[in-house]
Amino acid sequence: MNLFTLRDILMMKYQSTPEKRFLPGYTKVSPRFSLRRNVSWTILGNGVYAASQWGILIVLARLGGPEVVGRFALALAITAPVMIFSNLALRQVLVTDAKYSYLFSDYLALRVIMILLALIVIVAITWFSCYRGEMAMVILAVFLAKAFEALSDIFYGLHQRNERLDFVACSLMLRGPLGLVALACGYYLTDALVIGVFSMAITWAAIWLMYDIPISRRWRQPVNDPQGKTSLGREQAGRWARLAWLAFPLGLTTMIASLNTNIPRYFIEYYVGIYALGIFASMAYLVVAGGMVINAVGQAASPRLANYFAEQNTQAFIRLLGKMELIALALGGAGILAAALFGREILMLLYGPDFAEQGDVFVWVMLSAAVIYMASFMGYAMTALRIFRMQPMLLTVVAGINTLGCFLLIPQFGLVGAIWGWISAVFFQFLLSLLLNIRRLRTISTIDSSL
Repeated sequence: MNLFTLRDILMMKYQSTPEKRFLPGYTKVSPRFSLRRNVSWTILGNGVYAASQWGILIVLARLGGPEVVGRFALALAITAPVMIFSNLALRQVLVTDAKYSYLFSDYLALRVIMILLALIVIVAITWFSCYRGEMAMVILAVFLAKAFEALSDIFYGLHQRNERLDFVACSLMLRGPLGLVALACGYYLTDALVIGVFSMAITWAAIWLMYDIPISRRWRQPVNDPQGKTSLGREQAGRWARLAWLAFPLGLTTMIASLNTNIPRYFIEYYVGIYALGIFASMAYLVVAGGMVINAVGQAASPRLANYFAEQNTQAFIRLLGKMELIALALGGAGILAAALFGREILMLLYGPDFAEQGDVFVWVMLSAAVIYMASFMGYAMTALRIFRMQPMLLTVVAGINTLGCFLLIPQFGLVGAIWGWISAVFFQFLLSLLLNIRRLRTISTIDSSL
């Protein structure tokens, strides 16, 4: 199998604009799938991947107990905000770039540059936070895994933009189970968490090189200069800078959103301890598992929402968003009912007796999931409406509410207090997002009526 060098990858031209699809020198692209088919593929791929990530927590809980889960969760909490900001939400910017303002090579080059900057930041955080020994190595191993995940993610955006999420699903179905097996084998054989995480990172790197890059050739071809050689010059660097500036608000938004998810973890680790953090992270991942379905629907619907916005089709936009919110309510309500009726049994079956004692906390976790799912779809709508600049300010306020709630409630109420603060913050996020979306849609309606 022929693999591209990094230089070749950075010089590949985005190949999916309709007006260029059948021009001489361009390969014919694969037909696009329907929304229903894309949603089905995305749910399948994300479902397998979510189950595999969930399996990692189950393996660590069964083999190492809450403390090992807590160390892994802490490493994720430290690396996630940095990596998410470094991603700059470039996948969503690419998907909603209805005017094809940038080449795929611009998105990929900027992703590589930001990963290198993220490494510097994470090393600095690890050093100044006084994490040493195995904990520091676990943090760096998690970063390595997330780096290759970010590289795969930008290729996923290329497939998503062309409405072929089956390629994304296949990659996820490779990364999830193989990463789980690699981590489980590495930890079981060595009893070292860092070896397990590093094994998972190497597996993800192999999938990126041997699947994600080759399958993406259908959308791209090299760009040559007049002398027949590829080059990286001022023009490319200028495009990367403009793209970074465009995506910066959305990257800041996603980083703050990640902080909102991890703020309770920081306070739990500080006030209650790493053992309690392991219990909380294990239950909270059930929210993430359901969120995979939410993200599957959101990712599949994003190009269509963006097109409705570009066409100023307000009614179609509202209908689709309304259906998405009904899905969020149904999924969240099912989780609350399951936790209320069978919460202790579910926790005992999945994680063991140490976790089953927190059945009452589990119900509150599932209640928070319903609110999170609704707010998440409102976020997809804001991105499709190109509301970028307001999102960082909105989520900064939400992060402040979350921090204040955790600071006041966790010392007195423990894990339940963490969830109360979390729910309050996310519900406020939902309301403000709804108001901003209504305001933008009314603007579109006003413009349309004036014409």
